Amino acid sequence: MPFLGQDWRSPGWRWVKTEDGWKRCEPFSAALEDGNNQLNDISHTVIITGDDEEIYSTEDCEFAAKKRKKDHFRNNTDSQCFYREKWIYVHKESTRERHGYCTLGEAFNRLDFSSAIQDIRRFNYVVKLLQLIAKSQLTSLSGAAQKNYFNILDKIVRKVMEDQYNPRLIKDLLQDLSSTLCILIRGVGKSVLVGNINIWICRLETILLWQQQLKNLQMNKQVNNGLTLSDLPLHMLNNILYRFSDGWDIITLGQVTPTLYMLSEDRQLWKKLCQYHFAEKQFCRHLIPSEKGHIDWKLMYFALQKYYPIKEQYGDTLHFCRHCSILFWKDTGHPCTASDPDTCLMPVSPQHFIDLFKF
Repeated sequence: MPFLGQDWRSPGWRWVKTEDGWKRCEPFSAALEDGNNQLNDISHTVIITGDDEEIYSTEDCEFAAKKRKKDHFRNNTDSQCFYREKWIYVHKESTRERHGYCTLGEAFNRLDFSSAIQDIRRFNYVVKLLQLIAKSQLTSLSGAAQKNYFNILDKIVRKVMEDQYNPRLIKDLLQDLSSTLCILIRGVGKSVLVGNINIWICRLETILLWQQQLKNLQMNKQVNNGLTLSDLPLHMLNNILYRFSDGWDIITLGQVTPTLYMLSEDRQLWKKLCQYHFAEKQFCRHLIPSEKGHIDWKLMYFALQKYYPIKEQYGDTLHFCRHCSILFWKDTGHPCTASDPDTCLMPVSPQHFIDLFKF
């Protein structure tokens, strides 16, 4: 018998057996915040037709904009049901105990990503996962999972606006998401989107608004009369730079003071960075000599980055227990039944998380 839920592709309701019979377990309910006030500030709407972009003024599309906002408001005021589970069972086929299989949208809904973005160790991990979903997996999510996706994205943007934490990473995410939505809106006749087209256009307008806000973001100047980064000795500053694994972070830090700029231009620093991310065979294909005849390791790094993926580093990641087929955050204390639980644990990268649900 098919389950009954808010969306035909969502996991349905969860039931618990009690002394009085079976009762429905109420999941975590979080209403999406209304973004209509911000959408009123948008001066134009981008409507994609074929391969061209036609830009209409607000007066010309007033009626269409009101209808989109009405649909968007109705979509947000519906009951939003998302779980906050510490771990989930990843089953890829039907058994006597479990019917069906776990989908990407179900895992995205049930795992507690909303709280994970508040943890600085997991923030970059969740953002990278959302970016990979935006590139290729957005249409595979159920309607409920898509609502949850934009709910979490809204919280991420608000956190960046308040804390000014890693705005470059969020800009890349919004750029990939807006490009994907433009392509999907063109193909709306092929039924590639779940829900009303007006809701998706309104979401695209919200993304454009977020991009503009991040573009105008001003970093708050820290007032501190104590010890600052510039007061540290050169060998300590150099040691800090060698801890970075992202070339853009090194360049950004080098813009703070002339001393840091001098240290950030060290050839040995960029050579170590290239050796960490790439293999020696890849160096030979993209040698970039400088004017003095030496290898320009800084240009080498950014050239190799265009052709090969770099190693990803995260403070904390999801883990998968191969013995129990459980996906969980490591500090949640998953009770593995294996004799040696440590041998079963496998860290899950954002790409591996998506690959777990490809059948």
